[in-house]
Amino acid sequence: MISLGALIHAPAPCFISTTQRSTSSPDPTTVRSSSMAASARIAVVGDVHDDWSLEEDSKALQLLQPDLVLFTGDFGNENVELVQSIADLNLPKVVILGNHDSWKTQHFSGKRKDGVQRQLECQIWCSSQAGDFGNENVELVQSIADLNLPKVVILGNHDSWKTQHFSGKRKDGVQRQLECLGEEHVAYKRLDFPTLKLSVVGGRPFSCGGEQIFRRSLLSARYGVQDMDGSADRIYNAALGTPEDHMVIFLAHNGPTGLGSNLNDICGKDWVFGGGDHGDPDLAQAISHLKETTKISIPLVVFGHMHKELAYGNGLRKMIVVGADKTIYLNGAIVPRVRRLVAEQGTDNTNFMNNETSVFSPGSRGTMRAFTLVEILEGRVDKIAETWVSVIEDETAIGEEHVLFQRGN
Repeated sequence: MISLGALIHAPAPCFISTTQRSTSSPDPTTVRSSSMAASARIAVVGDVHDDWSLEEDSKALQLLQPDLVLFTGDFGNENVELVQSIADLNLPKVVILGNHDSWKTQHFSGKRKDGVQRQLECQIWCSSQAGDFGNENVELVQSIADLNLPKVVILGNHDSWKTQHFSGKRKDGVQRQLECLGEEHVAYKRLDFPTLKLSVVGGRPFSCGGEQIFRRSLLSARYGVQDMDGSADRIYNAALGTPEDHMVIFLAHNGPTGLGSNLNDICGKDWVFGGGDHGDPDLAQAISHLKETTKISIPLVVFGHMHKELAYGNGLRKMIVVGADKTIYLNGAIVPRVRRLVAEQGTDNTNFMNNETSVFSPGSRGTMRAFTLVEILEGRVDKIAETWVSVIEDETAIGEEHVLFQRGN
């Protein structure tokens, strides 16, 4: 069995956040380093939708031995405990949150601290004052805190005149998920992996696809994004400054527009008659602008959201598109991503259970867990395969492999 310790020494990222557009246009004649030699194995975990086990998925990833794991979001309906489990995965990883990860939260709770919380944050410790400074008069309490003498304070009833509950314990689900993920959440920023010679640039978080921005108030409060143009600008700026010998991989919850409008296309609407393009226009705009104005190499765009199994039993979605300029667009949303392996009583035979709500029986044998494995060789995508790993107690094996792309074929 391969030890997880062997993977701990995989490359650590440098965390970069770019918010201001460069005042000078990149010189399109500048040739990026021809010595680019990025080689890496990347495991893509598509929309999880509550199908994640840190123990079993860690075993599967030990077998696959990726240098980097990319998560496309939609872990559950603000399933904070599961996201904490993702954060606990002891491998280099990059995450983007999806629309289900902001299922209940429409506004940024971090900007709505109550008056009591704000008074307590004034830090008026070590004093002797009896309170009732005003009806939650935060400014006056701050001036008390600024008094340059030893002091002790107790707040009175008027200092909690409007506040009946402690807002400090009511962090919204989005805030709690972001605190779990820390710098590994890549929305509107870039993470550089120097030893792999690649950078990951994040798209718009919480995307639900299409022409409308989902959770506009939340995006405005957290990222200052008001519209699609502003979002495209943030994505574009995040990519600027990518090290010259790095390739760029985009990670978004939903893919860009322009990849087809049939219901089975990679971002096609499968729930309405006639289909339609449900891609993100801001992501398409940012990628197009980068290709027009820079020499940044963008061989791969990874996303999820649009499930492989089409609505109403209409078949399967196209999960990969190779653009005219050789950029590969990869949808990793294999949903459900876990199949149950159940042993027939009294036999050594193992059968699949595809019902995602099924539970293990006394004769359970384990699971099959889906990943999309990307092999990068010398700065170019060499192979992409939908890969199912069987996990039966401590035994792991490749159960299925479906090659989606092979260079030269």
